[in-house]
Amino acid sequence: MKQLRNLWRATSGASAAEFALVLPILLFFLLGIVDVGRAMFEMNEAKKATQVGVRTAVVTKPVAPGLFTASYLNTVVGTNPALTQGDRIPRGALGLVTCTSTTCTCTTAPCPTLGTYDTAAWNVIVDRMQQIYAPIEDGQVRVRYSGSGLGYAGDPNGPDLSPDVTVAIENLQFRPISFFGLGTITLPGLQTSLTAEDLNGAVSN
Repeated sequence: MKQLRNLWRATSGASAAEFALVLPILLFFLLGIVDVGRAMFEMNEAKKATQVGVRTAVVTKPVAPGLFTASYLNTVVGTNPALTQGDRIPRGALGLVTCTSTTCTCTTAPCPTLGTYDTAAWNVIVDRMQQIYAPIEDGQVRVRYSGSGLGYAGDPNGPDLSPDVTVAIENLQFRPISFFGLGTITLPGLQTSLTAEDLNGAVSN
């Protein structure tokens, strides 16, 4: 009985037992700190990829070729008179065109005839983005064209339209090591916008 009481009162292994209880929590927090750093690094790379992607998109052929060939001569926008040679094209002349890896659609009217989807133009943008952030997949990229209030009707040196171009990455998945491979987290969407330049060519610096 005395030996049993002595065993009950013994504290020689208390520190080891407490450490064993606390260790999993400490490891979880440590891995969580590592995951936060990894997630921020990957988001930074993905953001840079959108910047490079939109820079490519504004100087290469549009994925929707109709944006390059659209003529706004004699077009009425809102309550304004019909546009004549050299008139600035109002922002409201172009709604929103959204391009995915398979198609371009007029998300918000008005839009010109978009033409046949240009797969090569899409690949130029995505390939350039993947040079910055390799995990990007075609299905995660969106290229959007919208009215900017720039461009001139009947421009003899290039397209009438000079839209705002936005390149976005959506549904980017991150796999935390603290989840031990059992799940992923969807990171916030990222995008970058620039105003179109010549919308012509097949390469970008």
